Amino acid sequence: MAMEMGVRRFGRVNWLGTWSLATREVQRFMNVWSQTVMAPLINAALFLMIFTLAIGSQRGDVMGVPFLRFIAPGILTMTVIQNAFANTSSSLASAKVQGNIVDTLMPPLSGAELVAGYLAGAVARGLLVAAVIALGVWIFLGVGLAHPLWVLVFTFLGSVFMGALGLIAGIFANKFDQLSAISNFLITPLSFLSGTFYSIDALPDPMRTMSHANPIFYIIDGVRFGMLGVSDSPPLTGLAVVLVASAAVVALCWHWFRRGYRLKA
Repeated sequence: MAMEMGVRRFGRVNWLGTWSLATREVQRFMNVWSQTVMAPLINAALFLMIFTLAIGSQRGDVMGVPFLRFIAPGILTMTVIQNAFANTSSSLASAKVQGNIVDTLMPPLSGAELVAGYLAGAVARGLLVAAVIALGVWIFLGVGLAHPLWVLVFTFLGSVFMGALGLIAGIFANKFDQLSAISNFLITPLSFLSGTFYSIDALPDPMRTMSHANPIFYIIDGVRFGMLGVSDSPPLTGLAVVLVASAAVVALCWHWFRRGYRLKA
């Protein structure tokens, strides 16, 4: 009997293909684990060391929390989201520059399945980096998890959001220097200016308002609430903002993959 039109032979969802793409993305960053896992841990440790040496006990408490403990969740989250962004953006940009993007586009994977496979790699890298740094700050600073579920939720959503932004950057970039420009002039400033090292209550009104319009602020604030139990905004508000922002960028990625925008010659 002839196969019905529009129904693929492996079902509505190509689970095997999606799993294979996700596995490839995980293996890609695990093959260089010293750069993708250990390097973020060392960078986070350097940040904490610099602030310890430069400020030490001279800085008062922030929101009732010692300064070094206050910035630990911010540094953790900043590192996680930068790695999630780098995972998808570098993977897609490398495939385009090297000309092997066709190997990803030719298999029977829909736009949604391609997005899911790429984002699975970003989430895996983000969660792994978060676990390593969280262990480090617990050992050396005694910073635990006041609300573990909130930490997991915001780390997961932050990895999804930044992974999707990485796909958008990878789709736009045709050269590595274009990708570096997006990272250096957009992602890094947004990460640093999102309450990583300070409470946004210390900002003047215009900058405070701008911070509230930045989804990365809510990701960092949500992880801080999960680790320390304090935050600049209600965690439910942050959750709603991050969910909407993540859904929007993931939908855009799906639309572009479905059309092959800037991917097909």
